[in-house]
Amino acid sequence: MQQSNNFPTFAPQKIFIMKTITIEGQIRTEFGKAATRQLRSELKVPAVIYGGAKEINFSAPASAFKNIIYTPDFMLTEVKIDGISYKCVLKDVQFDKVSDRLIHVDFLELVGSKKITVNIPIKFTGVPVGVKEGGKLAVKMKSLKVKTLPEFLLEHIEMDLTDLKINENVRVQDVKAPNMEILNSPRIPVASVTMTRQLKQEEAKAAPGAAAKTTEAKVETAPAKK
Repeated sequence: MQQSNNFPTFAPQKIFIMKTITIEGQIRTEFGKAATRQLRSELKVPAVIYGGAKEINFSAPASAFKNIIYTPDFMLTEVKIDGISYKCVLKDVQFDKVSDRLIHVDFLELVGSKKITVNIPIKFTGVPVGVKEGGKLAVKMKSLKVKTLPEFLLEHIEMDLTDLKINENVRVQDVKAPNMEILNSPRIPVASVTMTRQLKQEEAKAAPGAAAKTTEAKVETAPAKK
């Protein structure tokens, strides 16, 4: 397994370079429970590549999948099998319910003219105005489900939160993602700035006439002396 940082996206005019993991695999010729058990005894994991001209069944050492699976990052995968390279994205993984061991991996092959659906992380930038004023940032979503062409894939979608005030939120509909169709419901909150308990207490103390009103209330409710 090798890691590379010089794997360009597909559009020649793009200068953005996506992180890529390279996996060396071997084609699978035998299937069934016995063949699968044999692979796992050799510390290998069965996998499949689909979405291209044909489905490719292969296996690779379990350690080869580590950097593509155990990470929140979105990246490309170059699977090399018998001298042929397949450009892919990770689509699904399966773990053993008892041992939690990786038992199967699915990849989606990238075809230039064919749109794909993937989850891309959100990268929040800027310090919200509300946070500077004492509020607390609450992140509601960490990724977005998008449909796009392979040439427009990105490691993350940036969202500037600089103008976000206390008790305000940004929703999916506020996200700017050129050349991508966002499939999440547009009204779902992505992030918000909430008022902290300390800030609420400070505002209550600073409210004009708060102390006077409290005193008046105590007087009004005090029982009359007989």
